[in-house]
Amino acid sequence: MYILAIDQGTTGSTSIIVNESNFEILAKSNNEFQQILPAPGIVEHNLKDIWESVRKSTIEAIKKSGIDPKLISSIGITNQRETIAAFNMKGEQLENAIVWQDRRTSELCKKLKTNGHEERVNQLTGLTLDPYFSGTKINWLLNNSSNITKAIESKDCFFGTIDTFILYKLSSGKSYFTEPTNASRTMLMDLKTNQWSEELCSLLEVPEKSLPKIRPSFCNFGSTEGLDFLPDGIPITGILGDQQSALFGQGGITKGSLKCTYGTGAFALINTGEDIKHSKNGLLTTVAFSTENSTSYAVEGSSYIAGAAVQWLRDNLGIINSAPEVETLAQEVKNLDEMKNLCFYPYLTGIGSPYWRSDATASIQGITRDTNKNHLALA
Repeated sequence: MYILAIDQGTTGSTSIIVNESNFEILAKSNNEFQQILPAPGIVEHNLKDIWESVRKSTIEAIKKSGIDPKLISSIGITNQRETIAAFNMKGEQLENAIVWQDRRTSELCKKLKTNGHEERVNQLTGLTLDPYFSGTKINWLLNNSSNITKAIESKDCFFGTIDTFILYKLSSGKSYFTEPTNASRTMLMDLKTNQWSEELCSLLEVPEKSLPKIRPSFCNFGSTEGLDFLPDGIPITGILGDQQSALFGQGGITKGSLKCTYGTGAFALINTGEDIKHSKNGLLTTVAFSTENSTSYAVEGSSYIAGAAVQWLRDNLGIINSAPEVETLAQEVKNLDEMKNLCFYPYLTGIGSPYWRSDATASIQGITRDTNKNHLALA
């Protein structure tokens, strides 16, 4: 029997086929999808593109592995966390997803800070008032989209982080759930109860009825139904947000375990066990994972841009044609004295921990006449 792992990330979706008996990875496939960048600070994804990338990656991984998909015993999902999806009962998007990197709600966050809400929000959620998190994105959609307004009026509007959308599509609309590692990133969940906070939903003017039910990270969320690429009846039994999934996958399941991983951004998390620890130094408090009987928490440091800087070098500047080329160029710099004044500040979508400056912009400092693409790649 085999496990299908679906990793729905910021720039692409990866599907992996794992042997259930020894955890050997038999095959994996990744498909990137379009980043929609209409204006500075605006980052969106088309939900059709996301779903098609999941579908295509899964088909390719099954084909590469050579297994019979009827032998898949369970499905696990991990996902980009704070990105918010709005869709109808048919699973069709009402608007493009607003991505975690999006900065459009900066003014709302400033207003909430000015009105004295930051301490209470931090106390309940472990988060700071920043456009990074999903709640203000939902507020923006409710106040700026006629499609959303009409759908709310007709009771046909479903909000959710990307795990919720993928689960909904896999189950043909039968399962409308999320879990605490994703819900804790919305700014709408009470860390102590692992349930939506009536107070926070009221503050951000989000109707709780339009949010999915929160279930433990490890449980039976439902099963596949009506898909053209997977048989019916495969249970979806585990969901974790991408950074908590990385902590769990690196074996950080006990108090004191720490990981830092480098994907689109870079995120350091330390498992604090069943203790909710609030940082005094600009870090976040979040859920690490939950079961039916207990919740483990974590403290997190967030850097928005890591691998995305390589993507920017490729797609925006055209200096490289593929991501691996950045290392080839960087290795061309033999004399590190040439780098002593050159520094790349990767604040392409603001600064996360510990300063939380959504208005910060990136820069390359120390460029001289001899600076070339090799130097930029190494920086």
